[in-house]
Amino acid sequence: MKVPVSWLSEHVDLPAGIGVTELEDVFVRQGLEVEDVLRAPVTTGPLVVGRVLEIEELTGFKKPIRYCQVDVGNETPQGIVCGARNFAVGDLVVVALPGAVLPGDFAIAARTTYDHVSDGMICSSRELGVGEDHDGILVLGTDGIAPGTPAAGVVGLDDVVFDLEVTTDRGYCMAIRGIAREVAGALAAEWRDPAAATPPAWSGEPAWTVEVTDPQRCDRFSMIAMEGLDPAAPSPWWLRRRLAQSGIRSISLAVDVTNLVMVELGQPMHAFDRSAVRGPIVVRTAAAGERLTTLDGVDRALDPDDLLITDESGPIGLAGVMGGRSTEIGDGTTAVLLEAAHWEPTGIARGVRRHKLPSEAAKRFERGTDPDVTVVALARAAALLAEYGGATVVGGVVDVDARAPRPEISLAVDRPSRTAGIPISTDQVVDALRTVGASVELSGDRLLVVPPSWRPDLTDPADLVEEVVRAVGYDEIPSVLPTVPPGRGLTATQRRRRSIGRALAEAGYVEAPSYPFLGTRVLDALGLPDDDPRRDVVTLRNPLSEQEPSLRTTLLPGLLATLARNLGRGQRDLAVFEHGAVFPAGDGAVAPLPGVDRRPDDETLAALLGAVPVQPWHVGVVLAGTREPRGWWGPGRPAVWADAVQAARLVADAAGVELTVRAAEHAPWHPGRCAELLVGETVVGHAGELHPRVCAALELPPRTSAMELDVDALPDKAVAQGPHVASFPPVRMDAALVVPAEHPEATVRAALAAGAGELLEDLRLFDVYTGSQVADGQRSLAYAFVFRAPDRTLTGEEAQAAFDAAVESARAATGAVLRG
Repeated sequence: MKVPVSWLSEHVDLPAGIGVTELEDVFVRQGLEVEDVLRAPVTTGPLVVGRVLEIEELTGFKKPIRYCQVDVGNETPQGIVCGARNFAVGDLVVVALPGAVLPGDFAIAARTTYDHVSDGMICSSRELGVGEDHDGILVLGTDGIAPGTPAAGVVGLDDVVFDLEVTTDRGYCMAIRGIAREVAGALAAEWRDPAAATPPAWSGEPAWTVEVTDPQRCDRFSMIAMEGLDPAAPSPWWLRRRLAQSGIRSISLAVDVTNLVMVELGQPMHAFDRSAVRGPIVVRTAAAGERLTTLDGVDRALDPDDLLITDESGPIGLAGVMGGRSTEIGDGTTAVLLEAAHWEPTGIARGVRRHKLPSEAAKRFERGTDPDVTVVALARAAALLAEYGGATVVGGVVDVDARAPRPEISLAVDRPSRTAGIPISTDQVVDALRTVGASVELSGDRLLVVPPSWRPDLTDPADLVEEVVRAVGYDEIPSVLPTVPPGRGLTATQRRRRSIGRALAEAGYVEAPSYPFLGTRVLDALGLPDDDPRRDVVTLRNPLSEQEPSLRTTLLPGLLATLARNLGRGQRDLAVFEHGAVFPAGDGAVAPLPGVDRRPDDETLAALLGAVPVQPWHVGVVLAGTREPRGWWGPGRPAVWADAVQAARLVADAAGVELTVRAAEHAPWHPGRCAELLVGETVVGHAGELHPRVCAALELPPRTSAMELDVDALPDKAVAQGPHVASFPPVRMDAALVVPAEHPEATVRAALAAGAGELLEDLRLFDVYTGSQVADGQRSLAYAFVFRAPDRTLTGEEAQAAFDAAVESARAATGAVLRG
């Protein structure tokens, strides 16, 4: 929002001598960020207003030239040569006299040209730096300014324009009226509300019939008809200057007037060519298949949610956003319909985004406008069109008004003081709210507050508290640092998570956090069955991306996307990990929506917490390429499914638990190369090689491996104890067992450990063989046993007995036999 100080000062009695810096501080204190301070280019020397007395047309030259006698307030008129033709005798113009220096270091001096002495220059707006029009001279009108008056103040060369950033909840500050109110309140100055004028009592029947079919989305629609407009009447200079300072291009008198009223009062308006409107006007939503060509010339397909202004021919305007081409004000328009309405903000915002059609009107409507000023805005526009265009109002005003009473808010008198932490008296609270424009009544220890019509953002006691504190001044609130309680160190959960991350990083994995969002397409690519719990996702109402609208239920999509992205950038050998929360949908309990005027009770808090889905903490890894690089030391080794299993063992070891691994089938892993990870009998994750179809769908290398494990499912780590250092020697023995291939290695290991008993200190698988020396359907598993007694030297017979018992236990459980 651009705010010229000259315009602001017409409505606020600014203190004498207030400077730009002081006024900038006022804006900042009121919560309005100053983006920029704009000044006109510097012009020095004599620059005055002159009146054209005579014009002599010079002939015999290649282009038309005029020699003008201009009254600049001296006894003798100035003779000035000028090539422009858009001014006439009697017009007031801006004259740069000899000695003036215009922007661009353009010095003016008396000189002979076209056989005449030109004693100065008649200026265009571009030459003065106050506009872009260079086709003709800047004409100030025909009266109201005495010749010889310094022109700097007239054309705005000494004006300052503040470019303010207005937040979405401060829509009333998108108008000079709202800014003036804020400045007046901050400076305790008198101000004049431009919307306080009483509209004239237009007589007669309304000149048009209007019907509003959806009063929830348009609760006030006002309109007047005018005729007799001079289509050639130009917008006066002061109007064009104010629009230019506000960043709005001048178009025609009728359009310029509506734009001026919008900036001044904050009420966007629209002018229809009355001769192009067919029959009664109906405000309604769009029907299927309807289209509208807007003022920008674009033919738009309309949505059933679009709110329209229509006549018998169909849509003639996209309500609150942009008018239609069919009823556009043209060069020959002499009769107009002026419309001012109050639209429901969220509907306008949806329409703007749907059609990608931002406009100055929509910026104000989607923030909320004042429904009380629609008729006032019509009266202001009608008066300007009558004064400068000769138009007159025909008939009475149309005013379809379906507004509901404004709600009353109950506010505890001491709440602003309690919230801010400083003493704020009742009188201060009442004065602050009345300065905002609210009506306030005291009832015991509470205030009954009705917010003003221009503040739709004031809906709760907390909003009123904010206004009171802002009026008192944020700088009055002391900065008090809270007392920091003594730390208790990391929790057990925090220590576990850090240990897991550290263990994977030390093993060569690179942490690669990703956004916690996914789309259904990636779940399809992973080959998850329809009944897989990971498809039961929580979908966000307002996602960052329409392609990824849901919260993740698995870490794999993000990890695999990271893998693919790095492979696409030329990386070959990758091992990345992530640990973070996943978000299964749960039972879908609906959370209550407590108000903001008081603290929720215990029952509401319990319901809120109960509606929050469980968010288990997972860890995942993915690998591709070479796990051990080749070199002089050897040929290297590619990453395989066993590396993903080993990563799970690293996680379990860091968490202080023992992991059991057995074969399983679980998407998106390859059925024959998928390991199920268990703690006791609880499945906590899976690891292995991804299915070839998954690799193809995600454009990953064949045999890409991955692991995902639920860290929260791991039992708590027991209290750490120092290892026992045995003083007696161990007995080491090896055994190669031929086992049917259908038995998982974990089953064989468990049977061996159970049979060996307490003397078994360690059991390690060191070789797996399938080949010509082993029958089909079987494999050889070679184990290394370590036996030791804690209180004595173990005899060979005792160790052999334990060994034999282990082998027998494996035979009984799996049919294993010692390999000869």
